[in-house]
Amino acid sequence: MNLFPAVAAGTAAGAGLALLMRELLAFQPALGPALTRSAPATLAAAVQAEPEREERWGRWLLERLGRVPGVRIPATDLALLGQGPGQFMLKKTALAGLGLLCPVIAAIPWIIAGVSLPFYVPAAVGLLLAGVLFLTPDLAVRDQAKRARQEFLHALSAYLDLVALKRAADAGPAQALEKAADVGRGWPFLYLQGALRRARLEKIPPYQALSELAAAYDLPVLDDVADIMRGSATDGAAVYKALRARSAALSSELLADQAAEANAASEKMTAPGALLAVLVMLLMAFPAVIRMLTV
Repeated sequence: MNLFPAVAAGTAAGAGLALLMRELLAFQPALGPALTRSAPATLAAAVQAEPEREERWGRWLLERLGRVPGVRIPATDLALLGQGPGQFMLKKTALAGLGLLCPVIAAIPWIIAGVSLPFYVPAAVGLLLAGVLFLTPDLAVRDQAKRARQEFLHALSAYLDLVALKRAADAGPAQALEKAADVGRGWPFLYLQGALRRARLEKIPPYQALSELAAAYDLPVLDDVADIMRGSATDGAAVYKALRARSAALSSELLADQAAEANAASEKMTAPGALLAVLVMLLMAFPAVIRMLTV
C-alpha cells in the first residue's frame, strides 16, 4: 500500500497547525531587532529602501485585494508595531489559502481508505476555515498594538515627570523635551527622540512634532502633552504643575486599568474553581451514596 499520500497529508496538516499556533501565540521578539524596528529613523530608512521580497509580494496582493469589501489593513497599528502592510496582507492570504487546502488534504486518507465524501463537505469546511484564518492576523495585530500602547503610556508617565523636572530647572521647552527623551532607551523613548530630532531639523515647534506623532500612532495622551507644552513659553510654573497633574492622572488611569484586568482574570477563575469544588464534593459523597443504594 502506498503511504506517500497519507504522509504528505499529515505533514501538511502539521505545518498548518504550526503556522496557526505561531500566529495565535505572541512570542517575545529579540530585543535588538525590536528596538531597531521601532526606531523612527530606522523605520523611515526602511520605507525609503527597496522593500523585501515578501513585502513586494504583499503589496502586489494588496493592490488587487485591497478594494475587496471586508478587507481592511490596520495601517496605524502596523505602523506602531513597525510592520509593513505588504507582509501583513501576504500573511493573511497565506493563512486563507492554507485554510482552503487543509480539508482537502485531510480528506485524502479517507479517499484512500475507500470512504467517499461529498465534495461540498471539504469545500464548505475549507471556506469556513479560510475565513477564520484570514481574520486571525487582524486579531493578533490588534492585541499587539493594544499592549504596545499600554507600554507607551507607562513610559509616557515617566516622561512627563522628567519633562516637569527639566522645566522646573529653568530648561527651555524644546530642551526639556529633548533631554527628558534622551534619558530612556526603550522603544517609546526612541519614538520621542526621533520626533523631536525631526522637529529640530525641520525647524518646527516640538509640540507640533508630538502632535503629529500622536496622530500617526493613535496616542491621544501624547497629544495632551503637546497641548500643555504649547503654553510653556509663557508660564513655566503653571506648565510644571500641569505636567505633574497629567502624570498623576495618567498613573491613576493605568492603575485602574490594571486593577480591572486583574479583576477580570479573577472572575474567569471563579467558574473553574466552583466546578472543581463541586467535583470534589461529588467524589467525597459518591461512596456513601453507593452504599446507601446497595443496602
